[in-house]
Amino acid sequence: MNIKPTRFSYLALAISTALSTGVVQANEETKKAALERIEVTARKTVENLQEVPVAVTSIGESELKENGISVMTEVQQFSPNTTLQASRGTNSTITAFIRGVGQQDPLWGYEPGVGIYIDDVYIARPQGAVLDLLDVQQIEVLRGPQGSLYGKNTIGGAIKYVTKEMTGDATLNLETTVGSYNQRDVKLSGQLPLGERVYLGYGYANLNRDGFGEYLQIAQAGQDTENYNKDVTAKRLTLEFRPADSLFFRLAWDRTDDTSNAKGGYRLLPSLLTNAPVPDSVFDSYTSMPTWNKVELEGYSLTSRWDASDATSFKYTVAKRDSYSPTNIDFDNTPLKIFDVPAIYDDNQLTHELQLTHRGDHYKLVSGFYYYDAQSCGQFEAILEVLGKSLGAPGLTREVSGCSNSTSKALYVQGNVDLNEQWSVTLGARYTEDSKQAEVNNGLVFATVYPESNWIPGYQRPGGALVPNVLDDEASWARFTPRVGIEYQYSDDIMFFASFAQGFKSGTFNPRASTAEPAANPEIVDSIELGMKSEWNDNLRANITLFSLDHKDRQYISVLPGATSADLNQRLGNIGQSSGNGIEMELTYIASDALSFDAAIGYIDSTFDEVIDTNPTTGAQFDKSDRFTISNTPDLTFNVGANYKIYSDFGDFVLNSNYYYRGDYVLFEEDSLLTQEGYGLLNVNVNWYSQDGHWRVGLHAKNLTDEEYMIGGYQFVTPDPSAPNDISKYKPGLGGDNTLIGYYGDPQTFALTIGYRF
Repeated sequence: MNIKPTRFSYLALAISTALSTGVVQANEETKKAALERIEVTARKTVENLQEVPVAVTSIGESELKENGISVMTEVQQFSPNTTLQASRGTNSTITAFIRGVGQQDPLWGYEPGVGIYIDDVYIARPQGAVLDLLDVQQIEVLRGPQGSLYGKNTIGGAIKYVTKEMTGDATLNLETTVGSYNQRDVKLSGQLPLGERVYLGYGYANLNRDGFGEYLQIAQAGQDTENYNKDVTAKRLTLEFRPADSLFFRLAWDRTDDTSNAKGGYRLLPSLLTNAPVPDSVFDSYTSMPTWNKVELEGYSLTSRWDASDATSFKYTVAKRDSYSPTNIDFDNTPLKIFDVPAIYDDNQLTHELQLTHRGDHYKLVSGFYYYDAQSCGQFEAILEVLGKSLGAPGLTREVSGCSNSTSKALYVQGNVDLNEQWSVTLGARYTEDSKQAEVNNGLVFATVYPESNWIPGYQRPGGALVPNVLDDEASWARFTPRVGIEYQYSDDIMFFASFAQGFKSGTFNPRASTAEPAANPEIVDSIELGMKSEWNDNLRANITLFSLDHKDRQYISVLPGATSADLNQRLGNIGQSSGNGIEMELTYIASDALSFDAAIGYIDSTFDEVIDTNPTTGAQFDKSDRFTISNTPDLTFNVGANYKIYSDFGDFVLNSNYYYRGDYVLFEEDSLLTQEGYGLLNVNVNWYSQDGHWRVGLHAKNLTDEEYMIGGYQFVTPDPSAPNDISKYKPGLGGDNTLIGYYGDPQTFALTIGYRF
């Protein structure tokens, strides 16, 4: 069924077309200009985008600023077949899917399907991965498995956040933004020479916004009632040292503190246990929990590079990252404790990477060694107090806690060899040894239990486990992931390529296990691509990729029936196999020195081919693939935009608009009750640069037609099998209530940014 569908905005499309038409007419007399060269690091070395036989989107610093892009999730508009969303109950936990491959459950122990990187440092956990953009050079989106160079957990692709190396000049950039919902942002960045070859870089951002909605009823007086607000502080320091032309060292530190409120969801069905009606606004909610939330991130890294010669370079990077996030998730979104989940996520990781790059007369080579050591721990309480009291107990809590300790070692090599002036081949391989040790505590407590102090009053843990240890096990896997490709340089400006690539997502134990169960094996994705990188007449770039992928051994949680609605019995296994076929087109047309157009179009036909489950009563296996749909993956995505420059004695203006469309998609794989119909977002930006290069002013209007669209949700209701689309026949789910919840993307907003560069 479709819940709160939004309309396709013909008005938005008409406005976008009108803007484009007007721009064309205004530039009939202007001269033609050439395409700019775009450099990317997709293959761990700097290369021209048009020479890289990989489907990659690169968005540079100026494009990010001129489009008013402030967080990584907005990048999804410019990359075909890509989903980057803020996940459910927080502002900064990411849900990332590329070509139908990803991971939506952010619980500790689960591994992502799309890798997130900051300057080639892997970010293992989704908490805090919705990065606010500060002092960034470019964002790169690599689509398809990147198993040979980037390793495990990049079976869908990789997102790379690339910061700028310092120039050595003293600079200071100040930027402030005011906007809708009392938005008030301040950013400061720059660099300072400390000596002839030593530079200090710095960055600071304080980002604030009132809520898009509010909590209409809360259980505790004095709580902040803003919903979907923002309160983030980000800091960065970088020390770069160049003792010789061939040596480079960078020591970097960053910290982010997100104290935005927990996000309350929108009840799509009236509660059976309270008299609170369905709110009028999709951004309004109810809660019985504290509204505070917290995400703390901190990272350190050291990068050393030695250019041994013009052809050979060595690079070593060591990085440590920690994150801590106590969070409040009210699953039922009512003023009663029907299904409340206070939780703690506590993660740390250490990575080492040693890399060699070498360039010969007719070949290029990248190779390296990678080591990863991480611990991901957590605890949550599924508080079902109303149900417990109905059973005569003071409360009822399902407590789950545990840790997942992972180590991974890998050797990789990838080379490109020119066979002649037109033909070349790419051969790559990575060998990974992956191991994981996990423990899980899981059980019922007949009280209302919270994981630590500072939550609302309830039974506090006195120390030590209240519930039994149900799993303590370890497992290891080894995987060889190849890449094979062939390229044909038809002319200086046109290249065709074909490739086969494989990637794997790490095996894992079930962090919600209720009994001792074996680990799920790694997921495997095999992908074939046929592509073209082309530039025509110096003003048209057309990059097109056809792809086909097979996703095998998909890990999936099956919910098992229990004796009562308090049971939270789940098992993890490799039960699914899916496939996808599609096309991606990225087009840039430079009509004149002032006018350009861009388009990014993606289409994918993806489906579950097989989902094998076991009847817990009879032990018989059966295929239930007809109940499964690839989640967070619309068949069609496209973005069209126009960019127009005006040069004057008063300064330079850059006007642009884009229209982004996402087709229908479901939010859950199995029996999804939440379907978002296709919608479009219209954005318009006006930027001004002073002639002396010091001042910049940007006016940004986003989602001009104020579309409502779901980006996350929860479903804990039981449809009637005889009438699955009849809401009136839905039966209560976990906690005894109709819990069908939606979370929504940003509404219409306006923002004014003023920047000054010293």
